[in-house]
Amino acid sequence: MKNLKTAVASAMLLLATVAHGQAYPNKTIKLIVPYSPGGAADLSARWLAEGLTQQFKYTIIVENHPGAAGNIGTRAVAAAKPDGYTLLLGYDGTLTINPSVYPNVGFDTLKDFVPVSKIADSTLLLVANNNLPAKDVKEMIALAKAKPGSLDYATTGVGSTPHAAGEMMNIQYGIDLRHIPYAGGAPAMTAVMGDHVKMVYTAVATAYPFVVSGKVKALGVSAPKRAAALPNVPTFSESGVPGFDLNSWFGILAPAGTPKQIVDQLQGAIKTVVETPSYRERYIAAGLEPVGNTSEQFTGQIKADLTRWDAIVKKAKISAN
Repeated sequence: MKNLKTAVASAMLLLATVAHGQAYPNKTIKLIVPYSPGGAADLSARWLAEGLTQQFKYTIIVENHPGAAGNIGTRAVAAAKPDGYTLLLGYDGTLTINPSVYPNVGFDTLKDFVPVSKIADSTLLLVANNNLPAKDVKEMIALAKAKPGSLDYATTGVGSTPHAAGEMMNIQYGIDLRHIPYAGGAPAMTAVMGDHVKMVYTAVATAYPFVVSGKVKALGVSAPKRAAALPNVPTFSESGVPGFDLNSWFGILAPAGTPKQIVDQLQGAIKTVVETPSYRERYIAAGLEPVGNTSEQFTGQIKADLTRWDAIVKKAKISAN
């Protein structure tokens, strides 16, 4: 009798677990992108949403909440109900640099969120208006030294990864590139094409169509190796500018308190999407290296990046004030 009761209890627990697992998702999921449409963050979110929708059979809606270098949309998710139906497309600049740049960023990266999975590492690219008399990063630096204060560069905002890297370039090479922040990669690219800003430091995914169409020219990628999408564009190091082997990343986070079962289910689904050949090819072609790691692995990188970027922000004296 005891064994029968134990078996019945185990079966009931299993059924409850299965039922609970089937209960998520049972309605539309919102994926908040804290930047404008058209940039690398937006593209990666929409591709992921497409794949997750096919898996879950419930729609994942991408909503753009730009403003304050990603802080506005990020705060909205931090304050959302932790039920798995509001997710954040996280960006390393917002989550690991902004806390050191803004005196009141409005969220605590480690306390307000549970990392689900890193979607991809993003190759960064420096591109310029076609009228700029420099064909690569080395020539751009020479031009900046010859005419101090004459060159500016756009990014997705104050405290973004390209902004921090650009300020480090100023320090390391003794130049004075002026930073012009925009609300996203698409408006920054538009400004460069219109010659309102000389250069933009952004993700390959954002710049790719404009580079291949000849609307802007690529000066170099700051990754350790060339981007598969733009194999003819040299790295900074290949151009004679060592010390800028920097990538960016995108990932999915949920509000703190989201049940572990939901986090694990989401992580598994994300991993399936980014490992699907058709999606993987799409990401790689756009200069994004698919990842799909575990919550624990993603958390470890976020902690390390918070420490690393805090040191760089202080050295470069980056401030939102």
